[in-house]
Amino acid sequence: MCGIVGCIGNGAVEVVVEGLKRLEYRGYDSVGIAALSKNRLKVVKDAIKVEQFLKRYDLSEISDTRLAIGHTRWATHGIVSEENAHPHSDCKGRIVLVHNGIIENHHELRERLLKRGHRLRSDTDTELIVHLVEENYKGDLLEAVRVAVGSLVGSFALAVICADKEEMVLAKRMSPLVIGIGDGMIFAASDVVALLERTKRFLFLEDGDCARLIPKGIQVVDSESGREVERRVETVVWNVEDAEKEGYPHFMLKEIYEQPRALQQTIGAHIDGANLSFRQANEVEQLFEGVRKVSFVACGTAYHACVVGSYLLRDFTRLDYSCDVASEFRYAPPPLDEKTVLIAVSQSGETADTLAAVRLAKERSARVLAVCNVRTSTLVRLADLTLFTLAGPEIGVASTKAYTSQLAVLCALFSHLATFAGIGLDKRDGELLRKGLLGLPMRVRQALEAAEEVTDRISKEFFRSQTFLYLGRKYNFATAYEGALKLKEISYIHAEGYGAGEMKHGPIALVQPDYPTVAIVVRDSVYEKMLSNVEEIKARKGPVIAVSSVNDEKVKRLTNFIMEVPEVSEPLYPAVCVVPLQLLSYKIATLRGCDVDKPRNLAKSVTVE
Repeated sequence: MCGIVGCIGNGAVEVVVEGLKRLEYRGYDSVGIAALSKNRLKVVKDAIKVEQFLKRYDLSEISDTRLAIGHTRWATHGIVSEENAHPHSDCKGRIVLVHNGIIENHHELRERLLKRGHRLRSDTDTELIVHLVEENYKGDLLEAVRVAVGSLVGSFALAVICADKEEMVLAKRMSPLVIGIGDGMIFAASDVVALLERTKRFLFLEDGDCARLIPKGIQVVDSESGREVERRVETVVWNVEDAEKEGYPHFMLKEIYEQPRALQQTIGAHIDGANLSFRQANEVEQLFEGVRKVSFVACGTAYHACVVGSYLLRDFTRLDYSCDVASEFRYAPPPLDEKTVLIAVSQSGETADTLAAVRLAKERSARVLAVCNVRTSTLVRLADLTLFTLAGPEIGVASTKAYTSQLAVLCALFSHLATFAGIGLDKRDGELLRKGLLGLPMRVRQALEAAEEVTDRISKEFFRSQTFLYLGRKYNFATAYEGALKLKEISYIHAEGYGAGEMKHGPIALVQPDYPTVAIVVRDSVYEKMLSNVEEIKARKGPVIAVSSVNDEKVKRLTNFIMEVPEVSEPLYPAVCVVPLQLLSYKIATLRGCDVDKPRNLAKSVTVE
């Protein structure tokens, strides 16, 4: 979840600072930089954000260095403080290290190091690693790191430098770490987004790799055996403009408005509009041959996409299913075998709990289908087949365009499985869904345009509220959960998503004049049921904000505010209904003065369990 940037080459500190700015979505509790200057390591760090850090500290004295590493932290072990900020140093200050991940055996390592006389300055698990490297260092930093990581239980991405040489050593296990190759420069980072302005050529380390970066090249070895291994250099297609705000006040707002384009790119990659066919038909049919069950697994917003996927499966196929949050999956897994397809959904492809679920499924012979936004991610390498979302980089912590792109991919997948012999229920329904998908980008654009003014009015009315209830049914059951998640993530208002049919089993007790309810009431198969639920809230004088189909007089009469969306086929409603909810959450959060792109205690890519 933390951000790591490193550079060997002229202007290394400037490169690191640029990269840290781009990686703050991964963590922003604290920031630090270490640089080699005149055979001495200079470390500057503090428990503040990057922008404040650059105002508070003068980095000019290390600006001419050719070797630097930096870090933005999302706290796991130890409070947010300067002492716990990275980089961390060994006893003599000759070796410094930054780390992303969690070391599970940190208690026993701490006791062992203290008994050996090491001086520990922080409460972090990270500092223990640099002291292990110190114990093993005999002039070869790569070898010292390789031996040290053999003592670690848990996940890590490490960047280590030493005052003795102009080199950087990296190590990776279950946390993302990439090497960038530039013109006379070599870089390291947690995410390619940090380096897009400098290079498009990347080498992606695999679990168990250690690497030595020197001005003349890169050496990668297996951490267990020490033998050299080959890793292919790949070209990334994302542009630096994709990771810029482009005039928007926040990345989140930019990404909300990018959804029509992201959907057009994603749908076009999977649906051939000329003959209305699914482009990866052969690969999907091969993967699903003889399959009896689908198991959905994901975390957070991606899990809500899986819930929508589970309804698609029920409406379009004969397959059995399970749908689990990844953090619970390993502890009570559903039956998994060679006749099961695990569908794992993740924007980053580095979500630790999702990857753990995938590894368990593979151990039990299940087939793995990934839905992912990052072609070079760990999830993609583990999966038997990947259906990519083409959303581009998503920097805002609260997911928007990645979510709607995931919905589009799942709709495309099940529209084809509906036609697959032995699995599908109705070929015509599948074809109609694909046809509807081609028009979805325009419908989402219309939903955005319709929501602009009304969300201004609603946000001004309710931004001081302390709690919200979100209600939906069937496909929009997940929309209620996703709408509530968006609000709580960025505005810090308590919000609860609920299946509307369950309202009478508890939540209705909370309804009163100062308790707003957001109800998704569109013209679908549960329309009349949702109207009844709204009636029950109004009978108790609760204010209702509705997401409704256009020109619905019944809903208008029952509700205080209405956010209209264009009519689409029922499985596509989640993608259009979530749009005004995203915009409403954004506007409420900004009125409350919240840092929308960097909400407290959260990070974008959850790479630790």
